[in-house]
Amino acid sequence: MLSTKNKVGLVIAGLLGLADILFYFLLPTPEGEDGPPDGILILGLVCAVVTIVAVLIAWTKANRGAIRVAAGARIVSMLTALPAFFVDVPADVKISVSVVVVLTVICVVLMLSPARQTTPVTD
Repeated sequence: MLSTKNKVGLVIAGLLGLADILFYFLLPTPEGEDGPPDGILILGLVCAVVTIVAVLIAWTKANRGAIRVAAGARIVSMLTALPAFFVDVPADVKISVSVVVVLTVICVVLMLSPARQTTPVTD
């Protein structure tokens, strides 16, 4: 059974996956500007799809393996965004990447949190 923490983490992961897909299709790099390489964009899209599918499986079947897959996909997606801190990009891009990194860490911690163990009361 999924705890509330797990469910919150799954929701955040699903929203990050949807945001990645929207970013890929709706916000392409403007003409004449440098952006992420195509390979990184495609990897991000794959991670987004894997995240969404894994979140749906984890939510409907309470599958711990699917939670781990979703967490792994979010971590890989986050790692592909980290180079933005080391290149000359606008401040708003760095702020966006910072928000994504923080949300990713939060969702992974929440998704991978173990369910609370209840101990039977003995007299």
